[in-house]
Amino acid sequence: MPVVYTHVSTSTTKEQRDHLKAVYGKAISILPGKSEGWLMCPFDDNMPIYFGGDDSKPAAFIEVNAYGRSEVSPANWEKLTEAIMPALTEELGIPQDRIYIRYLSTPDWGWNGSNF
Repeated sequence: MPVVYTHVSTSTTKEQRDHLKAVYGKAISILPGKSEGWLMCPFDDNMPIYFGGDDSKPAAFIEVNAYGRSEVSPANWEKLTEAIMPALTEELGIPQDRIYIRYLSTPDWGWNGSNF
């Protein structure tokens, strides 16, 4: 049950969100046992984001949260960064040095009226 939250300071179109969702869907399989079939992708755009005290340039904050009781290896998180950052730069024009990605694993997840 992975979730990729996309918070960006730029406007997005449906086509851009669809493209990013497709990139995320492919990339999430880097994590053992994860697939696009369970991936949720909420998008927040036009969000004021100050990076280094400056909000005059585009910026993004991405949160990747994956359900699991075991730790995800740093190498897998690194591969996700390598897949996600270029897509944000290409699709939304956000420089990679103005993007943060936060990775989390959580042992508790609710769905369909109960918890896993």
